[in-house]
Amino acid sequence: MLPTVADVLALDTVRRGNPRVVAGADRLDTRVRWVHVGEVTDIAHLLRGGELVLTTGIALPDDPDKLASYIAELASVGASGLIVELGRKFVRELPRSVVTAAEEHGLPLVTLARETPFVQITESVHARIIDRQLEELRASEQLHEVFTELSVEGASPAEVLSQVARLSGRPVLLENLAHQVLACETVGRDTGTLLASWETRSRAVAPGQRTAYDASSGWLVTMVGARGQDWGRLILLCDTDPSPRDIVLAERAATTLALGRLLERHQESLERQAHGTIITGILTHAYADPDEAAARARAVGVPLTGRKLISAVLRLADSPDGQPDSQEQLARLGELADATAAACREARMAALVGALDQNRVGVLLPLPPRVLAEPALSTLSERLRAAFTTPFVLAAGSVVESVRDVRRSFLEAEQVADVAVRQPDGRAFYRLPDLRLRGLLHLLRDDARLQTFAERELSPLLAHDAQRGGDLTRILRIYLDAGRNKAVAAQKAHLSRPAFYDRLRRLERILDTDLDDVESCLSLHVALLALESFRRDVPRSS
Repeated sequence: MLPTVADVLALDTVRRGNPRVVAGADRLDTRVRWVHVGEVTDIAHLLRGGELVLTTGIALPDDPDKLASYIAELASVGASGLIVELGRKFVRELPRSVVTAAEEHGLPLVTLARETPFVQITESVHARIIDRQLEELRASEQLHEVFTELSVEGASPAEVLSQVARLSGRPVLLENLAHQVLACETVGRDTGTLLASWETRSRAVAPGQRTAYDASSGWLVTMVGARGQDWGRLILLCDTDPSPRDIVLAERAATTLALGRLLERHQESLERQAHGTIITGILTHAYADPDEAAARARAVGVPLTGRKLISAVLRLADSPDGQPDSQEQLARLGELADATAAACREARMAALVGALDQNRVGVLLPLPPRVLAEPALSTLSERLRAAFTTPFVLAAGSVVESVRDVRRSFLEAEQVADVAVRQPDGRAFYRLPDLRLRGLLHLLRDDARLQTFAERELSPLLAHDAQRGGDLTRILRIYLDAGRNKAVAAQKAHLSRPAFYDRLRRLERILDTDLDDVESCLSLHVALLALESFRRDVPRSS
């Protein structure tokens, strides 16, 4: 901090000159940025503000008005004061016009009764200024080191505030934009008193700058945020005006808090990406050796070897068909992935969690040999549903013993999820036996007899749609899903009843069957479900 005029007058080199304040005695706390010796009348235009001017007055005019103008010009450029050595121009005292002008303009005016080497004054003051600047530089460097280390270590807001309190000796608080205290360090003060009526008091303090001191409350306030998105305020409680170091301290702390929040989000995103890459690599056979996948998983803290492996797939229940081009859908899927990872951490279950595509979140859960899959899935579902309110389905594949078999487990979980999301019934999680007929068809999907059956039932219809680009297969599925209720089916197909009835008649002609016959419809429905099972089990592209 720069010395004041009073500090300069207290120096031995100045005191030997027998200084006397003749004007501006109430302004001796003015800071001195530099000391300037000047023996010219028009010195004001050479100054930048904050200079303490030393002169013998030898070149000053005799005219009272010009002397008053000289003082006014010094005050107008922000000079911190004027020291005049008596004996050369002015013998015993300064002219009344000089003193009056200094009082009017609030410029500290000091006389030296004895001859004083100005060089000693400038050396003493400048040495003190430089020492202060070096001290501030060292303090700034210390703050830089402290908060850089906190940033690198990913320190929590409480740890950051603890350092601010230690370095400043003042209470410090972090609040959100709703004026709710997120963290505080009281430095021995009573917490209840400090936080009493906090929201009301905080709302009353609204500085116009990102960092500002509110004298009425004694708060040094700085905004916390980055990339144009502020999310809180850091408040340093000051009994007196904050020093430049206090301001730097508050701003460095706010930057560390903002960076910590960005890094936390970015780190979470990178973690999800890393997990998703490993899962996708396993599913697409990107790893030549399963041990490579296990090593990559172990590197992100998820051991796969020596564990039972269960795959799970999560889908948002309110959009079964997905919205590949919807940013909102992707954002919600990302939130589901983050919430799933958090639920696994809370349950102390190491797991790979990442997006499989634009509609599904995949989880690879390694369980110790004696841990059962069902309780683990129930715990995951319970914690996730408590934290993530948007409806979703959790589907699990079969438990496997090796990374080599994970792909099969995931494909099973995906099939279960795709079926369950269409008609969820509120289960904590779904497995293949829960799908009943759909589950049976999935198990038999590789059986040539089932494929032959589906082909025999649907081939005329599939050929018709392929040749003419029609949608009669979809119409048949809607009709059967609606329990053969034509009115409901027409509404779901977004067609008028006459138009829907016309399509049903065309279906009957193509399939050579009666769609009012229950057994015929049952056979067609089973064939459609089998067809979906075949199509969804297409191998992934590498």
